[in-house]
Amino acid sequence: MQTPPAAKDEDARPLREQISNLLSLFVLSMMMFARPDEEEILRLAMSSVSSLGPCQAVAGFRIVDDQLVRAPGGGRRLPPDLTEQVQRLDGADGAVSLPGGRWSHAYALRGFSGLCGYLVLECADEPSTDQQFLLKVLAQQAGAALGNAWLHHREREHSAALVALNERLGATVADLEGRATIHRVLAQVSLSGEGEQGIARAVHELTGLPVAVEDRFGNLRAWAGPEAPAGASKPERRRRSQVLDEARRLGRPLRDRDRLIALAQPRREVLGVLALVDPEETAGPREQFALEHGALVLSMELAHSRSLGEMQLRLRRDLVDDLLTGTDSPSAYSRAEAMGHDLHRRHRVVVVRRRSPEHEDALSRAVERAADRLEMGSLLGRRGGAVVLLAPRPDWWSRHDRWEDLHQAIAAELRSAAVTMGVGGAVADPSGFPRSYEEATRAVAVRQGSSAPDGVTGFDDLGVFRLLASAGQSAEMELFVREWLGTLLDYDAAHHSDLVNTLAQYCECGGSYDQTAETLGVHRSTLRYRLQRIRELSGHDITEVDARFNLHAATRAWRILGGGSVAPPRP
Repeated sequence: MQTPPAAKDEDARPLREQISNLLSLFVLSMMMFARPDEEEILRLAMSSVSSLGPCQAVAGFRIVDDQLVRAPGGGRRLPPDLTEQVQRLDGADGAVSLPGGRWSHAYALRGFSGLCGYLVLECADEPSTDQQFLLKVLAQQAGAALGNAWLHHREREHSAALVALNERLGATVADLEGRATIHRVLAQVSLSGEGEQGIARAVHELTGLPVAVEDRFGNLRAWAGPEAPAGASKPERRRRSQVLDEARRLGRPLRDRDRLIALAQPRREVLGVLALVDPEETAGPREQFALEHGALVLSMELAHSRSLGEMQLRLRRDLVDDLLTGTDSPSAYSRAEAMGHDLHRRHRVVVVRRRSPEHEDALSRAVERAADRLEMGSLLGRRGGAVVLLAPRPDWWSRHDRWEDLHQAIAAELRSAAVTMGVGGAVADPSGFPRSYEEATRAVAVRQGSSAPDGVTGFDDLGVFRLLASAGQSAEMELFVREWLGTLLDYDAAHHSDLVNTLAQYCECGGSYDQTAETLGVHRSTLRYRLQRIRELSGHDITEVDARFNLHAATRAWRILGGGSVAPPRP
């Protein structure tokens, strides 16, 4: 018996509906997989539930940072413990409890990376097996789409992170290349021996900004840039000290008004400052690194220069001391040659003194600068509170010695002519330096004992006073002074008078009453009274040539001995 066509259509209707629902799920799946946003996929799955049967979605959850996060949407009031109910399912499908006693179920959404979320459905009655199958397939497709979206999201994050990493890597490589260039350029400058000017030029080329090298006090030592400062004034001392202290404390470049400065400080002492002139504040990390590394190279340069200068100064002073005390000629010649000094030329020893011994450092610097200005190529030392110069005769002095030129140059450096200079005899070889030094010392003593102590006296020009100077502070010299001045010295000591000094000034002034009175600051009548007392006490006629000559020599000797009292001879 054949089945009527109408009955056959009725039997095939569920199958067609099932196929239609599956096709709808397939289309829905494609739509969900096309969505990049996870929340949008979840909303699409929730809105499609009612098309597959009598159920509806009341809630959707996503996994965010390992936590269940409920998706927005749905106007129904849900129990507050719904999230906890879903969590207790621990990744499995299962029933949940909703108000009203209707059928409710939570379907797990699983993707490639595991649990992606949950769909919570409810229905008036429990769905049929076919309907639950469709809901299960929907949950599977939604989970797969969520997993796919998560993978795309991770891939985008990784791509963005990779791009950022590549950018940072590129910036790091560029920075390292820039630093390597700075290291290489400044290392080449350091090795080339270009000094402070070379360092300033290199930092200027690396930064494009004007560069100044200054000493710790703000004096300009080197400049590199388009326009050198004209007559720039030094900073106020107190503020300069505060800026250097702050830079030392920070240990990195410091902005000081329109400049960035870095200290050249090899140890604790600041030897100099390297500065970028940057009024627009355009200097970035690369420029600051160039400044900082340039300051480091400058530190080594200044420390080396100072060490070299101190070593040369010690070697020079040691050589001067050895020459003045006596040393073998071959050694002296070789040591002088190593310091760039020709000891084979004829020299003289020059002793320079000031009235104030505490000014010895300033005197030494003045003598050195004056000798350099006169192109004398001298060896300089210190001895006995005086500056000692081993000076060759400059070629441009023609036939006559012009030691007054040296005295004037020293006075100009000191801005004071209160300097006594003694010049010893000529030295043909190193063995003659001790003699020339002794002669220069005696010449200084004679000059200091005269009425005009400021100036130059050569030992060769002392005449008869060379005999007195040669005697030094010997007993013979004291006997000579006692013989001619003894009564006057005793009278001065007993009566606190000034007869010996008056006699000395009278002799120095060549017997001129007016000049002597002016020098002593007394009236002519006072001078005439003192001279009369000198005649009476000494028994010598000071107008007689021989007597005045011996009295003049005695007063010179008295001054050489220090201008004090001379002990009477022992019986």
